[in-house]
Amino acid sequence: METIVQVAQLLLALSILVGIHEAGHMLTAKMFGMKVEKFFIGFPPTLFSFKKGETEYGLGAIPLGGFVKISGMIDESLDKEQMAQPPQPWEFRSKPAWQRLIVMLGGIIVNVIAGVIAFIILTYNLGETYLPAELTKEQGIVAGEIAQEVGFQTGDKVLKVNGEDYDRVSDIWSGETLLASGAFWTIERNGEVIDLPVPSGFINKLNDDTFEINFIVPRRPIEVEALQEGFDIPLQKGDRIVGINGRNVEYLDELRTELETLMGQTATVQVQRGGQELSFDLPVDERGQIGFVLTNPFRRDDYTLGEAIPRGASKAFGAVILNAKALGKMFDGDVDPRSLSGPIGIVNMFPKTWDWNQFWYTTGFISMILAFMNLLPIPALDGGHVVFLLYEMISGSAPSDKFLEGAQKVGMVILLLLMVFVFGNDILKIFGI
Repeated sequence: METIVQVAQLLLALSILVGIHEAGHMLTAKMFGMKVEKFFIGFPPTLFSFKKGETEYGLGAIPLGGFVKISGMIDESLDKEQMAQPPQPWEFRSKPAWQRLIVMLGGIIVNVIAGVIAFIILTYNLGETYLPAELTKEQGIVAGEIAQEVGFQTGDKVLKVNGEDYDRVSDIWSGETLLASGAFWTIERNGEVIDLPVPSGFINKLNDDTFEINFIVPRRPIEVEALQEGFDIPLQKGDRIVGINGRNVEYLDELRTELETLMGQTATVQVQRGGQELSFDLPVDERGQIGFVLTNPFRRDDYTLGEAIPRGASKAFGAVILNAKALGKMFDGDVDPRSLSGPIGIVNMFPKTWDWNQFWYTTGFISMILAFMNLLPIPALDGGHVVFLLYEMISGSAPSDKFLEGAQKVGMVILLLLMVFVFGNDILKIFGI
């Protein structure tokens, strides 16, 4: 059932994004008097279609894309018969290069606008919840297995990332941090300040589903917020646990270590309360717990609409910049090409239960990435058409139709090979290879 919910969200997101992308091409084409023959969401076979005016609108059975057919344009249809006829005034090829350029950029522009709007609205409605950097700067970290592999130790205090101050714990492993050239963390260990380099290729660790819990977790003082349901113990809100059976404990990880040795027994717990130190004999259950909830360490920032606009836009374009950097690092060998995902991998970006906020966040993110990918200078993508149009505008001479047809075929082969590659990645990940 969870997979069905995720697939349903993916199909809805793709339908929305492909629809507005192709609508961007269609509307700009119609604006300049070009004839739009077809507008389809999904690929053939056709489920249903209808004609309004000169345009046939339809829905294809394969919901992984869509297309718009503009008269006189060399596209994936490779309509040689039409292109062999003399150009007509309503055709794409008869219009000035600047108009054709706007048409080719129409889908990308609409996807960018949609992505930015989604991030702005979510930032305004939800604000941002995060762990403040004071936790890892002042109290230190618990180093998981992945952190230990790169040299972190429990108790280290992370002072800076790449030589700069930081605001949020997640900045320590953000893509922006890890993709920087010569990336490093500055830590304090036993009073000594050390620069710890980020190993080459470390960003690939982010693909591990357990990365965050196996990398670093902020150390937390043991301050009671409330009691767990079903526990009747004399602890109160604001109590701070400082010892177990006479042994000092300052942080939660130290408390857990002590309690794991006392499961099913009774522990003498030393507590600081209002300037006094009290002791209580408390039973430790079979999970190693004594029945309290810690103070919530998360912080939330809310934004006015005026504040949310630049903040949301920054996050939207930040996603594109980050993916562009990752693509560059892929050619350098620092990012594993196997991190590329196809539709199966993208499914896992959506939550397993329907959450509209998470749906729109993921949809907005995919919209920005779709715009970026379409702008790549690959024939058959919008970016390929843009390159040829810019060449025409600069040189004053358009490439021949034969050249454009050949480039379109090459681009389609490249895209087909890329699709095979990402589908293969998805399948290998399913089997843990």
